[in-house]
Amino acid sequence: MKKTLLTMCLLLLSMMAFAFKTDTLVINTNQASLLTSRYFQELEAPAGSTTINEVLNSNKFYTIKSELPSLKYTKSVTWLKFIVKNNCKEPLIVISTGASVIDEFDLYFTDSTRAKVEHISPDHLQNDLFLQNTTFVNCPFLPGTTNTLYLRLKSNASSVIPVKVYSSTAFLQDRGAENITLGLIVGVFAVMAIYNLVLFFIVGDRSYLYYVGYIVFFGLSQILKRGYGNYLFTNNITLLNNYVIPAVRVLFGYSILLFIGEFLQLKHNLKRWYKYYLLLYALYSLLPIAILCGMVGTAYNLITLSITITAVSLISVGVYLYLNGFKPAKFFMMGWGLFLTGILFSVARNKGLIPYNTFTADIVIYCSVFELILFSAALAEKINFYRYQKNESQSFALTVAKENQRLITQQNILLENKVKERTIDLINANKNLSVSIDHLTTTQKQLIDNEKMASLGQLTAGVAHEINNPINFVSSNIAPLRLDFNELLVLLNKYDEAINNPTQPALLKALDDYKQAINLNFVKEEITVLLNGIEDGANRTTEIVNSLRAFSSTDEQVLKTEDINKSILNNLLILRSTIPYYIEIKPVFDKLEPLNCYPGKFNQLIINLISNSIYAIKAKEHHADESVMIITHDHADHISIEITDTGIGMSEETQQRIFEPFFTTKAIGEGTGLGLCIVFGIIEKHRGSIEVKSSPGKGATFIVSIPKNLG
Repeated sequence: MKKTLLTMCLLLLSMMAFAFKTDTLVINTNQASLLTSRYFQELEAPAGSTTINEVLNSNKFYTIKSELPSLKYTKSVTWLKFIVKNNCKEPLIVISTGASVIDEFDLYFTDSTRAKVEHISPDHLQNDLFLQNTTFVNCPFLPGTTNTLYLRLKSNASSVIPVKVYSSTAFLQDRGAENITLGLIVGVFAVMAIYNLVLFFIVGDRSYLYYVGYIVFFGLSQILKRGYGNYLFTNNITLLNNYVIPAVRVLFGYSILLFIGEFLQLKHNLKRWYKYYLLLYALYSLLPIAILCGMVGTAYNLITLSITITAVSLISVGVYLYLNGFKPAKFFMMGWGLFLTGILFSVARNKGLIPYNTFTADIVIYCSVFELILFSAALAEKINFYRYQKNESQSFALTVAKENQRLITQQNILLENKVKERTIDLINANKNLSVSIDHLTTTQKQLIDNEKMASLGQLTAGVAHEINNPINFVSSNIAPLRLDFNELLVLLNKYDEAINNPTQPALLKALDDYKQAINLNFVKEEITVLLNGIEDGANRTTEIVNSLRAFSSTDEQVLKTEDINKSILNNLLILRSTIPYYIEIKPVFDKLEPLNCYPGKFNQLIINLISNSIYAIKAKEHHADESVMIITHDHADHISIEITDTGIGMSEETQQRIFEPFFTTKAIGEGTGLGLCIVFGIIEKHRGSIEVKSSPGKGATFIVSIPKNLG
């Protein structure tokens, strides 16, 4: 009963169809016809949940104004109703949607022989790749019969859907021709990609690599649009249409921006406007977000918007650069303009302004082939442009080099004359300088000798005082010693008289009385004491004389082994008279092996440093716990002498200059400024080093290091 009612409903609707202004689409043998608004009516189903029964009972079908059916963001599902008559001999017709992104494609019709509604959809599970290049259905249709067909289309991509109805033979012929054409185009794309990839490895210009990406993603986008991706996604067309195809188009957009940015050198040529070009990257970056959020319809619309903005922006940039003298932009404008023309023709075709046929259906891809050729020519022109610039640069550089060579030759002649003049002047100046150096050397030697004499003069008074003390020991002991010897001589004479006159006891008594009177034991002890004092004075005098002899040998040029600790003590002996009572000398000696050195110069070094410390302490206004500590250390490869005083100290600026000749902080007449300069020279002669540590008011420390392997 239900089948009978459904059949009667379909027959009634078929009769009502004659009331609308649509024609019957007649399909003859070897014929294909495009389904235009002349032949179909449309029923919108935005929710996508309308059933075939609701469609069969609907009276809301209407004739659209545009030439071809289309799907939009607000209309992702639509129903088409059209009447077809099969004048072919074959018992079927083929209905195809052409190059479109279709999620669902369902055909409904009534089978009068079985009185039921038939449902046919594309068999995506076919394994024949060449039968999967488009979305189509084979509709059983008896020859000579007429039937009303209901076609349901669903897609998230807003686009025009070109539906064509074929006889079976016409469909096979059309598909074969399209496969050959597409194969040729894919071949061109592959050749261009490989060719430019080879150029990238040869030239190294990233423009070629980005261009290869542009070719690959554009070709892949067109192949997927024509249904060849169905072979790879037989079980999940939604994944292909909702994720893979949008992702490929996003990568295509990125490849365009990268290629054009590198090819036209936009970062350099646009300069401050380049940041606005980067906004196109930001626009394409919104697309993956929309795709991942499941907003597929929004993503497709954003893709259309992005490509439109990119096309207009890039053609504007190309014109701007060409007008500003960037010649490689010429071929870019031609190629990109051709691509833009193809897009405009495609829009006009969809609006019905130009007819839809085999050529206009693929106008974009045809224009793209020529665009790729022009872009390749543009890349070649870019190489020629750079080669021309390089040749021009080399030519200019050669001209400049020749001019420079001429100028250099002239300058060389002038310089040679100047050099001759200057050479004569320098020879004369050198002679004068040699004389001046000799004078300076003599003067320097005199100044150093004067410094030595000044130091020696300062020590003379002290040395005289030091020698005077032991001499006083000798001179003061001579008178009592002479008196003691006279008494002994008198005693000896009395012994002689007593021995020679044994018969006179009075002489013996007189001898004994005299012996008691002079206290012979006391005389003997006094003589010993007086002689010891004279001996001590003589020894001290000898020590002072030896110290002076060591100090006087400052000009010796022969290395000798020297006991460093003993040398320091000898120099302290010389300086003892110059050391005030309130200064304590604190020697702290490490056990040192005899050192190879220049003894005289080394003694002068010690004298100068200790004298400097004594002067620094004397310069203080108040004295308390003043001392000069002298410490020697034995190291593996050198010995060190550390002299620390409690004097007035030095500032950082003074420390930087104390070894300069004639620099002194003493009052006028108190120093020549050569003392520490001589010390520095002596240390250099010993291949040693000196370090100074000081701060104002906190004394100073001089650390002298002398290597053991000298000589």
